[in-house]
Amino acid sequence: MGVSGSGKTTIAGRLAAELGFAFADADAFHAAASVAKMARGEPLTDADREPWLRSLVAWTEVQHEAGRSTVLACSSLKRRYRDVLSAASPRSLFIHLTAPRAVLLERMKHRQGHFMPAQLLDSQLTELEPLAPDESGFTIDATVTPAAIVARAIEVVTRPAG
Repeated sequence: MGVSGSGKTTIAGRLAAELGFAFADADAFHAAASVAKMARGEPLTDADREPWLRSLVAWTEVQHEAGRSTVLACSSLKRRYRDVLSAASPRSLFIHLTAPRAVLLERMKHRQGHFMPAQLLDSQLTELEPLAPDESGFTIDATVTPAAIVARAIEVVTRPAG
């Protein structure tokens, strides 16, 4: 989880490959109208996100019914979004990737072919509700190398419960 430019897709894809889990990028589940809205520089509303969240839940449920664990690259900016996702998959663990605004902005400015304009970063930072102490997850500094982030994530994800 995290705002645009935090490295969610890169890290989640690598993490899924390392663990042999199914992977999805939540951006691919947005309705065309939502993508167009963001591309125009308009932030999504909770109402815009409802069908998107339902589609993410449906994908997760299909994977779990097939016996596959999943990794989902998803902004999950608000606690209520994470609650929806967790309800569908009670063993959910959120990895919040964080970086300073300047780093995020620089990354967004240099991305090729992504619909999310850099001008929406501040709206995402405003909307972001960091993980609460009672949520299942942890935070990782996204300014270190992808390999270091994935190694740390694997360490936590594969740690025995207890």
